[in-house]
Amino acid sequence: MKKKLILIATSLSIFFWPISANAYSDQILIGGDNIGIHIDSNGIMIIGFYKVDGKFQKGSKEIEVGDVITKVNNKDVFSIEELTKEIDKNLNNNKIALTIKRDSEIFETELELKEVDGIYKTGLYVKDGISGIGTLTYIDPGTKIFGTLGHEIIESTSSKRIEVKTGTIFDSSVSKIIKSTDGKVGEKNANLNYKDVLGTITKNTLYGVFGSYTDTLPNAKAFAVGKPDEITTGKATIYTVLTNNEVKEYDINITKINPDTNIKNITFEIIDEQLLKETGGVIQGMSGSPIIQNNKIIGAVTHAIVDNVKNGYGIFITTMLEEGEK
Repeated sequence: MKKKLILIATSLSIFFWPISANAYSDQILIGGDNIGIHIDSNGIMIIGFYKVDGKFQKGSKEIEVGDVITKVNNKDVFSIEELTKEIDKNLNNNKIALTIKRDSEIFETELELKEVDGIYKTGLYVKDGISGIGTLTYIDPGTKIFGTLGHEIIESTSSKRIEVKTGTIFDSSVSKIIKSTDGKVGEKNANLNYKDVLGTITKNTLYGVFGSYTDTLPNAKAFAVGKPDEITTGKATIYTVLTNNEVKEYDINITKINPDTNIKNITFEIIDEQLLKETGGVIQGMSGSPIIQNNKIIGAVTHAIVDNVKNGYGIFITTMLEEGEK
């Protein structure tokens, strides 16, 4: 009988612009566009375990959910395909050496392969990438650096930040809105066009996802950058998509400004009746929607307040711009 290996995997425009003393431009192109996001992880993430022959396989040094496999038998692996290939070379040994990264720690462990009915099993659920949607916040026309989301992307099972090996942003269109209600945040559903690549992702940080915009610069509005000390409570607007690819402006009211937090710098409430009618409040997929006040871009939407979904948080745009330039 031919022996097989089973490894369970889950996946998921030229313009002249004035340059300021900062690394970023004085005026930046605002987004509001719905985009698809895909990141290939720098290593293979362990997202769970299944029982083999009645028990869990955890390795000679215990493996945990959220650990990242970087090598198999001292061979670098970056995808599930590469992982499977390297394991397949060593089926006769019944054991494999794994190099594991856990936060800043690197360690070695040995994992025993179990043969069940002619099939070798690892006991690991793994993932090598993640896909989703968000809202493009800005493009710097001077450098073509873009920023989106205003917060990090984490793997939902492990709650660990995805370390970027490669990644892209691409065209997508909103197909459906699931409304938010207090206690439950709704979401945008979208059709993803993976082939229509708009840019490459270089990093996933606490302050957002950043990279290089590779497509022709869009015919978008350019706004001056608003500094934190220029932001006031009161009226502002956000730009986002609720239907297909149509970016629209909606009214919000800024209720609080907090410069002492990392990303929840701006607290706001949605006051636009049309937006509330269609979404119920802040929804998933709205992250990254640019916030405009007094004809300046001042921030981006980052979070809903779950118990009162008409309210949400935003990050200062200067924080995103500075992070994108690093």
